[in-house]
Amino acid sequence: MLEKASQDTLFRQLQKDRLRKDEIKRPSVSQAKESIRRVIKNKLALTGTILLLFILFFALFGPKMVPYSYSDQSLANGNLAPGGKHWFGTDDLGRDMWARTWYGARISLTIGVAAALIDLVIGLLVGGISGYMAGRGKFGDRVDSLLMRLVEILYSIPYLLVVILLLVVMKPGLWTIIIALSITGWVSMARVVRGQILQIKQQEFVAAAQKLGTSHRTIILKHLFPNMLGIIIVNLTFTIPQAIFAEAFLSFIGLGVQAPIASWGTMANDALGVILSGQWWRLFFPGLLISLTMFAFNVFGDGLQDALDPHQTKD
Repeated sequence: MLEKASQDTLFRQLQKDRLRKDEIKRPSVSQAKESIRRVIKNKLALTGTILLLFILFFALFGPKMVPYSYSDQSLANGNLAPGGKHWFGTDDLGRDMWARTWYGARISLTIGVAAALIDLVIGLLVGGISGYMAGRGKFGDRVDSLLMRLVEILYSIPYLLVVILLLVVMKPGLWTIIIALSITGWVSMARVVRGQILQIKQQEFVAAAQKLGTSHRTIILKHLFPNMLGIIIVNLTFTIPQAIFAEAFLSFIGLGVQAPIASWGTMANDALGVILSGQWWRLFFPGLLISLTMFAFNVFGDGLQDALDPHQTKD
């Protein structure tokens, strides 16, 4: 009897309410929803997202908010300060700066996104082939070595020098700038993709898939690509502002889009000669939007990098 009583004191049945307290009450969420939650929780990343949406909205609808087009001229209304009739003022030809500023946003964003997407496609192909063929016999090593030597040669040449030389030879225009920016812009993406594939190839699940006879197509699409998607997206968010700034610089020095097309770089170039005469608005608004766009993309990219990297999460 004493032995049974001692066992009863040592082993007691837990109450149901105590068991409920130990239950995990947080519902399971997908990786995409968790990444969105982390971006929203990051104040800088959220600020960058709001700024990008703001710029995109006015780039699409801003020119339609005024009864002037970006190319309408009125010499009688030249160099008017910002006011009720012309919200951002006018330039020396009487063109409305509001319409030109937001039309220039369309041009800059179009060039930035198009050049970044072309860089992404070429970088994925070159980096993917190089990384996947590495270590697959003599032929695979030769392919990897050949592609990487090409990447190193292009990487050693100054980026803007190549772009400027191409723009001097080719006819200036929107697609000319996009092609020129994409000639060497894919090099960084290719190096990132190759490094990611070489790292993921060493993982056990890839080795297991290869031992089971899984096709190369399935390994690439089901195992390699999804696991490097995060770093690719982050790299893309940093490539877009680089292309936008490069376009603004090229337009500023006269190698970008040509008149009468408006661009932030051409507007800054037109305003440079009159900035000391008191016409501050002509340089202020395009310069401000270039700065805001650079800031928004960079903080959004930093926040996205933290959100997609599970090793950097603290909660």
